[in-house]
Amino acid sequence: MTRQQVLDLYFMDARCKLIELAAFLDRVERSDGEADFRLAAIREALPLLQSVQRDKAKAVLLSLSDPTSEPLLSAPGKGACGAWPGAPL
Repeated sequence: MTRQQVLDLYFMDARCKLIELAAFLDRVERSDGEADFRLAAIREALPLLQSVQRDKAKAVLLSLSDPTSEPLLSAPGKGACGAWPGAPL
């Protein structure tokens, strides 16, 4: 596809997701209490979207992923939380 075709096909969906992310951040910032590592992970990933490098999706995914290779003896919870809790805050 040409760049124009990609814009024509996907722009409105990307626009919606960007507004949704802004609304999420607004809700978090209006809320009481302390944020955890997940908000920090989102904020650290945001600048990757403005990068001129290719493979932004891969860079964002890796920024949210656990970089360790040693298996855990037991899972810390029942499910995934979407971001690595060991990332610096």
